[in-house]
Amino acid sequence: MSTPIETAHRPGADEAASGSPRSRGSLCHHEAMPATTERAGSERPIAVFDSGVGGLTVLHELLVSLPSEDYLYLGDTARFPYGDKTQAQLRDYSLEIADHLVDHGAKLLVVACGSATAAALPLLEEELAGTGIDVLGVIAPAAQLAVEATESGRIGVLATPATVDSGAYARAIAACDPHVRLESVPCPDLAPLIQSGVPLDEAAVEIVRRYTKALRAAEVDTAILGCTHFPLFAPILRRMLGRGVHLVTSGEGVVRSVERALGARGLLNGRDGEGDYRFHCTGDVAAFREIGTRFLQMPLGQIEQVRLAPLRAAA
Repeated sequence: MSTPIETAHRPGADEAASGSPRSRGSLCHHEAMPATTERAGSERPIAVFDSGVGGLTVLHELLVSLPSEDYLYLGDTARFPYGDKTQAQLRDYSLEIADHLVDHGAKLLVVACGSATAAALPLLEEELAGTGIDVLGVIAPAAQLAVEATESGRIGVLATPATVDSGAYARAIAACDPHVRLESVPCPDLAPLIQSGVPLDEAAVEIVRRYTKALRAAEVDTAILGCTHFPLFAPILRRMLGRGVHLVTSGEGVVRSVERALGARGLLNGRDGEGDYRFHCTGDVAAFREIGTRFLQMPLGQIEQVRLAPLRAAA
């Protein structure tokens, strides 16, 4: 059985740019990052987080498209799923995770979870303003790709109840094109089903069929997989929605956004060859490795079990 391991110390990657650990408490206590050489800043990792292993589908796209970068992924598996949590809980969780990743030297933060993006992205942007660390979510990139792809102007989205209830996709689609018609379908048990790793049996197929029924009735020509777990069910979704429906996932759009954000700040890693990638999780390491390998489609390597410090414990 795999056991939690300590990640090797890497100056410039495991510490903040100042060279010393940041104090715990709140993201707003982090001071603006001091000036560093472009190379020192570029060598810090891109941080990616999700409620579990679904965000590994986004990390996969980043590893393939930006292979020279270093990455640190955190899966909050101890509190999975996020789709049934309140907006306030998701904001607190996201702040705690962001604080942890900033402490580990992140040069950019990717919120690879639709529920957390919908609930906490503006708050994270506000809290990290002035630090030199951009925060990117998965909703706006997917919305942009969907609007570009649709010909009929009818788009569907399958997402967690928390994401659908937030209205984040409706706002993002409207911002791109106010004339697009959006059909949103909450899927409360799909992410837990996928994360569980159980075989795709007839019962699971019926669950997927139930969720796609509304999209077929709405005659959408483009469907957003609004949870980063859902791409693992892409083949069965394509079969049920039909060959004329284009599926949109967040990964491709996130890669575009990451490359633009890092390029604007001169933080793209210019090394030749591949960077490193490593993992933190809040739950069981062995379970994370077993299921995560299927999502990432690459070896996971080092995984460290971590405990997040509650930022609002005194509230």
